[in-house]
Amino acid sequence: MKAVVYKKYGTPQVAELAEVAKPVPKRNEVLVKVHASTVNRTDAGYRSAQYFISRFFTGLLRPKNQILGCEFAGCVEEIGDDVTFFKKGDRVFGFNDTGAGGHAEFLTIAQTDGITFIPKQLSYIAAAPIAEGAHYALGIIRAAGVIKGQFVLVNGATGAIGSAAVQLLKYFGATVTATCATKNKELVKSLGADHVIDYQISDFTKTDQKFDFIFDAVGKSSFKKCKPLLCKRGIYISTELGKYSANIFLALITPVFKGKKVMFPLPKMDKEVIRFLGDLVEKENFIPVIDSIYKMEQIVEAYTYVESKQKVGNVVLQVVS
Repeated sequence: MKAVVYKKYGTPQVAELAEVAKPVPKRNEVLVKVHASTVNRTDAGYRSAQYFISRFFTGLLRPKNQILGCEFAGCVEEIGDDVTFFKKGDRVFGFNDTGAGGHAEFLTIAQTDGITFIPKQLSYIAAAPIAEGAHYALGIIRAAGVIKGQFVLVNGATGAIGSAAVQLLKYFGATVTATCATKNKELVKSLGADHVIDYQISDFTKTDQKFDFIFDAVGKSSFKKCKPLLCKRGIYISTELGKYSANIFLALITPVFKGKKVMFPLPKMDKEVIRFLGDLVEKENFIPVIDSIYKMEQIVEAYTYVESKQKVGNVVLQVVS
């Protein structure tokens, strides 16, 4: 089968299209014929090993699993002897950042992992980007304990995580202020943001509004800059470690003082999360934003674009033309 592989860590150029062996499902696994995947921050991070700590999961000197692609949408091709949740022909989508495999024509995944049925109204292209950004956003929102009526600011509302965060926060009943570039203001409003700050014109840290929670979805601010905007017991969470990994240190120290605090929750993906996101899409409470679609032969261009930090929403990789 065709797959995008990377045999060493590095720039987008280390990813290349190759012929590899087709995987065989184990007793508790399904074999999925992949129609679409995405190219995202998770894949780019593992491929580049920008954070050295990621190598403890992917391989210290070289990648153990040479096929990335944590998101996928496709059709069940075969099932293992013990599989009861799925049958051949089922349309499914999912997320697997440990085994990955979405950047290939076929992948295997356990029926108990992050895989569920595609909402009926969606194509494979539309289903592929449901999980990656949204599961990070959901985990952070749940960790912050967001409830109806709270005021939340999302810094960077147009990436995969930020665009999902705005929609999920509105689902949970928050009043959302979001930052974005001038050209994306209407998009962010359409996602449900109550107030939009154009960062090309205004510095959001100068606003007089106080927030129960500040969600830095791009890691371009800091607790120090955002602290004056937080309510008495407000929470700051960033998707990035921060300068000198400060956010991890602050997450350990600030809760001790029972005031404004930093949290650094670890992402979690399981069956419940993937089903929850699928249900939200089914009910049109969440719609993944798609920026562009690339073919497998364009994988280097896709990674280069993702890492330019110019994308709006998600970049889809079309596996089946």
